[in-house]
Amino acid sequence: MLRLDTGRILLVSCMLTCAAFIISTPASAQTGAVQGIVVDAAGKPLEKALVLIEYTDGINRKYDVKTNKKGEFIQIGLQPGGYKVTASFENLGSQSFPVRVRLGDPMKVNFKLGGGAEGKGGMSKEDAVKGMALKAKFDEGVTASKAGNYDDAIAKFTEAAAMVPPPGCFDCMYNIGYNYMQKKDLDQAEASYLKAIEMKNNYVDAYNGLATVYNAQKKFDKASEASQKASEMASAAGPGGGGSGAVDAEYNQGVIDWNGGKITEAAEHFQKVIFLKPDHAEAHYQLGMAYVNQGKLAEAVPMFEKYLQLSPEGQFAATAKGILGSIKK
Repeated sequence: MLRLDTGRILLVSCMLTCAAFIISTPASAQTGAVQGIVVDAAGKPLEKALVLIEYTDGINRKYDVKTNKKGEFIQIGLQPGGYKVTASFENLGSQSFPVRVRLGDPMKVNFKLGGGAEGKGGMSKEDAVKGMALKAKFDEGVTASKAGNYDDAIAKFTEAAAMVPPPGCFDCMYNIGYNYMQKKDLDQAEASYLKAIEMKNNYVDAYNGLATVYNAQKKFDKASEASQKASEMASAAGPGGGGSGAVDAEYNQGVIDWNGGKITEAAEHFQKVIFLKPDHAEAHYQLGMAYVNQGKLAEAVPMFEKYLQLSPEGQFAATAKGILGSIKK
């Protein structure tokens, strides 16, 4: 029986609700974007304000765009990563924000110029300090989780969650659930994912996390329900099925069907994963296994070969090589 374990830590920058930008739901594009609005101290849109977007994660890349009559701007085609976004207008000064661009929906950055506000980004000094402290604590959780220090990560994300006013830090709760899942504490993982969904009811990754939990508990009906919700929400996020959320949902559902003995249905889900993400190594392996179970040995061969090409030292590499050797004999 296969074990479903497709959860992943969300490496996101978590900010206070009073911050001037929000993190959007990922979609399926291969590049990201930044959009927003620039206004003056009275809230009046500023036309032809200059917005400079500078890549900060390596190679120096700069983009500039001007706002329209409504003070709006958008820059598409951005490589995922860290950026510094600065808006400026004659006689009103400038304002900057750090932004982490992801694939899919634009990251939103709003500016207010000429207001004489204290602190970076138009926030009060107190709120700016709180935001920095929150980000630092969240990043400590990410570091601990990546190092396999799950108890420490849970403690850090819990501290971060306590620093965010209602409705709360859904990313913190997701990551708490993820780390409990790594500890095999399924009940606590379930509770944390459910809390994340309570805070953000269209949280695709949290539903995928629930599917992981329920599959590990062999609650296949509940796992299928959670995975289906994730798939529907990911599909609603945009063309192509909602990016990584859709891929995870399809893969989860394939494993759930496999565990339930529904080999044909499982194969269909793994095929869709490969269509959405051609370099998904595990989907190639699982589809190969499905073909073997269906007696389609000739079709299984390229799946195992592709898996070994994508993940030569992967967890299924030895099995894939063994099956290939048997088939080719």
